[in-house]
Amino acid sequence: MAVIGVWSVKGGVGKTTLAVDLAWRAATCFGHRTLLWDLDPQGGCSWLLGHEPPSAQRATSLFHRAAPPADLIEATRWPNLSLLPADPSLRGLSLVLARIGQHRRLAQMTARLNADYERIILDCPPVLNEISDQVIGAADLLIVPLPPSPLASRALDTIRNELVRNHQRHPPILPVLSMVDSRRRLHRDVHQGFAAGWPVIPMASAIEQAAVRRMPVGAFAGWTDASRRLQMLSDAIEDKLRLRKTLAP
Repeated sequence: MAVIGVWSVKGGVGKTTLAVDLAWRAATCFGHRTLLWDLDPQGGCSWLLGHEPPSAQRATSLFHRAAPPADLIEATRWPNLSLLPADPSLRGLSLVLARIGQHRRLAQMTARLNADYERIILDCPPVLNEISDQVIGAADLLIVPLPPSPLASRALDTIRNELVRNHQRHPPILPVLSMVDSRRRLHRDVHQGFAAGWPVIPMASAIEQAAVRRMPVGAFAGWTDASRRLQMLSDAIEDKLRLRKTLAP
C-alpha cells in the first residue's frame, strides 16, 4: 500500500480536482484498489465524484477511536475506487488531534486499511497545523500543487522549512505547477525558471468542466492535453513509488 498526500498551503490551485483525478487514474488506469480520503471540510471530492454530502457528521469521530473507517466508506461509480467523504465536523479536526495527542493517528488508521487498498489518496485542507503534521507522518509521497507565480517558490520554501524543523523523517515532495497558461509571459518564466522540470497541469476548459460534470477529467476528456498531462503526473507518481519501494531497507 502507498499513501499519497495532495497538499498545498495555498488554496485555489486545483488541489481537489487533482486529487480526484489521481485517485481515478490509480483505480482505472493502473488497476489499484484505491481509497480517496477527503480531509477538507469543504467536501470537494464528494462533489466532484457526484456524491451528495453525508447525512451525519461523523468524519472527525473516526479519529477519536483510531478505528478503520469502513462504515463511512462509499463505493463510487468507478471500479476499484472508493470514497471516504468529508463533512463539516472536520473544521474542528486540528483541535481534536491536538487534544488526543497522538501524532501518528492518521498513519495508524491508514495502516489498518493496508489489506483493502493499494493506494490511499489524501485530499488535505490548505493548512499548516496538526492536520498537515498528520498527513506528513502518514504519507509515502506528497504532491504539492503550486501556482505559476513567484509566490510558488516562497510556498515551497515554507513547506520544506516546515519539514526540516518538525519532521526528521518525511516523505519526498513532488511539486506540481498548476493552472498554467502558456500564453502568459509570467507563467512561461516561472515554468522555465525555478519550476523547470516540474510536472505541469495547464489551465484548461476540461479541468474547469470537472466541477460541472462532477467527474474526473480522465473520465470524460481523456483525449485532451490536460488529461495527457495528468496521466504523465500519474506515471511519475507510480515511478517514484516503485523507486521508493526498491530503495527501502
